[in-house]
Amino acid sequence: MAETLSALLKAPGVAGFDEVSYDDKERLFEQVNTDMRFEDYLYGCYECGICVAVCPSARFYDFSPRRIAQAVAREDVELVYQQMEEDIWECSQCFSCVRCPRANNPGGIILIMREVAINNGMASAKQALEGYSRIIYKIMSTGTQVSPDMLQPDAFPDWGPEVKDVSDNLDLWRRMLPPETMHTTSMSWEVADKTLVELYLIWFETGALDMIKQVDEGLHMILEELMEERLEEMGIER
Repeated sequence: MAETLSALLKAPGVAGFDEVSYDDKERLFEQVNTDMRFEDYLYGCYECGICVAVCPSARFYDFSPRRIAQAVAREDVELVYQQMEEDIWECSQCFSCVRCPRANNPGGIILIMREVAINNGMASAKQALEGYSRIIYKIMSTGTQVSPDMLQPDAFPDWGPEVKDVSDNLDLWRRMLPPETMHTTSMSWEVADKTLVELYLIWFETGALDMIKQVDEGLHMILEELMEERLEEMGIER
């Protein structure tokens, strides 16, 4: 399976990505369809459109949670694959769509599809998550997420016009805030090493680190080296 899915790692078929065999697409669909959460997320769509009406992403993109639910329910392997290369990355995961009168959870289905895409190293997953590598490293090294200097439109195009506003006015931000806060939050708070180690162990035990490795091997290696050193200092054996 690793060999047949290796084609997914090579980018540009669908939306600029290399075409892959139907067998590979079917395997990906099976991984979505057999997920233990799947039966709780999909009961059948009767096209009322409520999920689209309440979806914030549908207001700004050519995106429809209803299309996701319908494609998966019809077992449309080709369309589901196309959505995994395109549509699922436009979902904001707000789960407004759970207002569905049939108790469908399109956001949950999309979450499964994203996990399958990441675990198989799909090019769309790497492209969509490229801007978040620095955030992941920052969380594990300092306990914080985004500092103002990280907010750049090319890294976070889905965050809207506010990102460009921050980026365009970094000089003003730097005059208003201590320089250290542009890169870290140590001026505001400090996160204990014990907390960072606990977070790392949670990511390790739940498989989150394996998912990071599929998207960015270099980042995975850095995180392992960083946290293994902390584990050793605290006398913890993984």
